[in-house]
Amino acid sequence: MRAAVTGVTGYVGGRLVPELLGAGHEVRAISRNPARLAGREWVDDVQAVEADVGDLAAVRRALDGVDVAYYLVHSLGAGRTFEARDRRNALTFAQAARESGVGRVVYLGGLYPDVPEGDLSPHLASRKEVEEILLASGVPTTVLRAAIILGSGSASFEMMRYLTERLPAMTTPRWVDNRIQPIAVRDVLRYLVGSASMPRDVSRGFDIGGPDVLTYRDMMQRYARAAGLPRRLIVGVPVLTPQLSSLWVGLVTPVPSGIARPLVESLQHEVVCHEDDVRRHVPDPPEGLVGVDHAIELALARVHDGEVTTRWTSASVPGAPSDPLPSDPDWAGGSLYVDERRTVVDAPHDVLWRVIEEIGGHRGWYSWSVAWRVRGVLDRLVGGPGLRRGRRDEHRLRVDDALDFWRVEAIEPGRRLLLRAEMRLPGLAWLELRVDEAAAEVTDPDDPGPGPADAAGPARTYFAQRALFHPHGLAGQLYWWSVAPFHGVIFGGMQRNVAREAERLAGHVDR
Repeated sequence: MRAAVTGVTGYVGGRLVPELLGAGHEVRAISRNPARLAGREWVDDVQAVEADVGDLAAVRRALDGVDVAYYLVHSLGAGRTFEARDRRNALTFAQAARESGVGRVVYLGGLYPDVPEGDLSPHLASRKEVEEILLASGVPTTVLRAAIILGSGSASFEMMRYLTERLPAMTTPRWVDNRIQPIAVRDVLRYLVGSASMPRDVSRGFDIGGPDVLTYRDMMQRYARAAGLPRRLIVGVPVLTPQLSSLWVGLVTPVPSGIARPLVESLQHEVVCHEDDVRRHVPDPPEGLVGVDHAIELALARVHDGEVTTRWTSASVPGAPSDPLPSDPDWAGGSLYVDERRTVVDAPHDVLWRVIEEIGGHRGWYSWSVAWRVRGVLDRLVGGPGLRRGRRDEHRLRVDDALDFWRVEAIEPGRRLLLRAEMRLPGLAWLELRVDEAAAEVTDPDDPGPGPADAAGPARTYFAQRALFHPHGLAGQLYWWSVAPFHGVIFGGMQRNVAREAERLAGHVDR
């Protein structure tokens, strides 16, 4: 079949594409910015199409000639207007699918309890509304309702992981004793792929879950056991509201409160499958569904081996800029401020590049660490991602990877790394790190510049660093000039310490 997938830069969508390809389907990857797919291993095997799910004409063109369309878009963490945005996008997609003659729509929604409409959390109520819109589209539709998805890099798994690892004893809301039925991400993907071939007369929702029904408290204890940690002391208290709980989760884990809150609100309900009818159309594998213990072990192995293909950070931060780096300093009729630094490093080209590509995350930013941490805290206080998103892979970067409060906009292996800021700013910002073995002007007139190796040591490499800022209005101008005095400490220190680390690794510390 020809399958169209929305949300391909997200956690599930990025994993579904290779599964569909492996099942023999043609895949059309729909993205607002197809350039973000450049780092994916499967990008050359798909047809990348640019479309925003809120643009009817663009979505209609993207779905033309498609047999099955996967709707994997939702506005988790997008603020108070997320319900309206999800409703509008779902209505647009449903109309486009109908007018384009799509054979089937497949939607991954949320598992919700059988309670009065007003008792559902806003997040689950929105998921249910999107489900109803798609089922009413006139196109045969499969809705898969899942509770917590267990897999390396998922927001639910990361929230549980960090809470359990960082807090040997904790007070928690009473929802830790509600029953849940989590499902492993590999089973979610199997159901999604299998849904493509359901008969045309099947148009309904299905509950999907793993074989285990347990409480969140039990799941944290099982994680502790799998991770080799002592049993956790967990005390439920009645005073923690969803808002307080999400702030607490945002403080302890890398998951920001804006994303944690809808997850926490959903946990107020018992979410257990009411039926297992999906098995009639997508039979269980011979080895059965993946249980909680095995799912945790698989996820931990992926994290340990650095094989996390997608993370919750794969999706864009709501409200974060996506504009590419301007090539013209007068772009958009405004100023482009530049802080540029350059130095010569007594280390081979590949050693310096290794230091640059491993920057951020646990290794930090090679300069005044307190200032970076304070900036990260301030960013989280105003709704930004802060520094705690870390890295997907400790050693390698690819286009669109989240890197603390940056995102990789471009990477030329061995030569250039361009990061776009996703922190809250009154403007747009980039950080460019470049390696060059060619001769270049340097600030020290007595230094001959990069050149071939001599008897005393390895080749000398040119290292350039640029911070760029395009201000928005007066607030942007004031921001730049208020932080400019600190650039010598932050960016200058970063320049020197990256160079020193490369020289240390090259065994040539004394310049």
